[in-house]
Amino acid sequence: MSAEVISMVFVAAGVLITLGGSLFAGLAWLLRRMEGLFAKVDQRFEKVDQRFEKIDARFDKVDERFNKVDERFDKVDERLNQMQSELNDVKVAVARLEGPHPRLIFPR
Repeated sequence: MSAEVISMVFVAAGVLITLGGSLFAGLAWLLRRMEGLFAKVDQRFEKVDQRFEKIDARFDKVDERFNKVDERFDKVDERLNQMQSELNDVKVAVARLEGPHPRLIFPR
């Protein structure tokens, strides 16, 4: 092999090593930059998560209040049913005290 061929092989190998190294360095730079951006986005998501936790706590409090109101409605419903049955008993008692209604036409 001549000196020119050997030098061309070395030049080609040098170019390939340079291109490979620059590609590796570029990818490493890109990865570092993306990691930094991902860290910023993760911080923003953590802040949003904290806000959601506060809002979830508020929703839980409202849900508890709704449950208490539902219990009160159930109690009122039971009391109304009890009053209705007592009112029916009073109606029957009053009807018994008054006696039968006078008829307009007497049976023969």
